[in-house]
Amino acid sequence: MSKSGVAILGIFVADLAFRAGRMPGIGETISGSGFKLGPGGKGSNQSVAAARAGAAVTFVSRIGKDDFGRIALATWKAEGITARVAESADEPTGAAFIYVNEKNGENAIIVVPGAAAGISPADVEAAEDAIRNAAVFVTQLEQPVAAAKRGLEIGRAAGVTTIFNPAPAEPVEDDIFPLCDYVTPNEHEAATLTGIAVTNVDEARRAGDIFLSKGAGAALITLGEKGALLHTKDRSILVPAFDAGMVVETAGAGDAFNGAFAAALARGLEAEAAVRFACAAAGISVTRHGTAPSMPRLAEIEALLEKSKPG
Repeated sequence: MSKSGVAILGIFVADLAFRAGRMPGIGETISGSGFKLGPGGKGSNQSVAAARAGAAVTFVSRIGKDDFGRIALATWKAEGITARVAESADEPTGAAFIYVNEKNGENAIIVVPGAAAGISPADVEAAEDAIRNAAVFVTQLEQPVAAAKRGLEIGRAAGVTTIFNPAPAEPVEDDIFPLCDYVTPNEHEAATLTGIAVTNVDEARRAGDIFLSKGAGAALITLGEKGALLHTKDRSILVPAFDAGMVVETAGAGDAFNGAFAAALARGLEAEAAVRFACAAAGISVTRHGTAPSMPRLAEIEALLEKSKPG
């Protein structure tokens, strides 16, 4: 059986986004300008991004049997995502507080994984067939690292292309990196994991060398408005960011990038072309409010790529 589509291990949380001119101080109450409740969680967001970018997606996770869990199930059904998700009767579905600066779209986030904090290697093994049959497997660090590592091990043993998005950044054992075809940190996560401050492309390349020395196949470091650096033993290419319009919210841009990158690889695109596709998806996402709702569809990404061709 040929491998196809994308399998993603991660968490779902209900995003509670508050827009205001600044963060309040301790003991202070301020007025905000907007509020929205919607689907979130890096793994779930990346699943939506990959599905909208044209991939068949299976999402592996754990939620509670509650109102937020019902939002999760409805989200995946609406997006055509196959859910391999355990439901807990005595743990809540996760939630995230998101502060969004109403002037520039910058954000600060607190994530509480809820039931997903209990995702175990055994939970991952229960969905082993979905990982083994996928063309691409993606995981992050919002669920326990032991579960992420098990997913990467299953994918690597089956010859699946593996993507490790080490977000939110936390120290991990070096033995996880040889399991990764691509490690996809942003500049802050790259700095945490390598000890190198990443403020420019040269520093990103030095951080990339450290990831390669730890055994990763490639480092793909996202650099915000500068674009993304694809760094391997043989090449180091900066793929520019795409200007798709006024930036209104940056939350979810990394998820748009990772989901679209996985979808592009699953379609057979070469790495550099897949990074361009992912940068275009991220460029569109930041022009929209929300995380999962901001993910662009395949036709939109392809239209931006066509419009941005030189000449």
